[in-house]
Amino acid sequence: MAATSSRPLRLHHHAFVVNDQEETRRFYEEVIGLPLVATYCEEEDFGTGPTPYCHTFFELENGACLAFFQFADPAHVKRFGLAEPPSPFDHVALLATVDLQAKVETRAREAGVSCMTIDHGYCTSLYLRDPDGLMIELVIDCPEALADDAGRRAKAHETLERWLGGDHSTNNIYRSRPLNSE
Repeated sequence: MAATSSRPLRLHHHAFVVNDQEETRRFYEEVIGLPLVATYCEEEDFGTGPTPYCHTFFELENGACLAFFQFADPAHVKRFGLAEPPSPFDHVALLATVDLQAKVETRAREAGVSCMTIDHGYCTSLYLRDPDGLMIELVIDCPEALADDAGRRAKAHETLERWLGGDHSTNNIYRSRPLNSE
């Protein structure tokens, strides 16, 4: 008998449109360290006739993938691609170790890819953009924040209601110094 679940099992893939699959491959394999595990050359009719495209998959440790579409006709990038300019809030966050985050930062800088690190308190994040402007975040969770997982889960709805009710005070006790302090 197959096991059942009340929620999805894990991320299968998250897909984005790119301009150049080779630039994308170089970034995700050589800078981020994700192996290319599948390439599908396909054709669909998205309402404008046959549209050929290439769909690649780069695999995370747990089998989930980041996937990318490149269309044979570059005009389709404007129709299906990222917003211009891409918002820094539209990003993919990948869990990392301290060692992996440091290695990716070194490879990024060697490849001329700018990056920045932000200590959010509950995690420390390395941010960098891929060749098409998609923000990639490599996250190291704060051990103290992870230890409070049960408490955070128990208060999640209450905290959201507080925020929606107009109380916008911070509850990030892990940040070393609140942004609005002297």
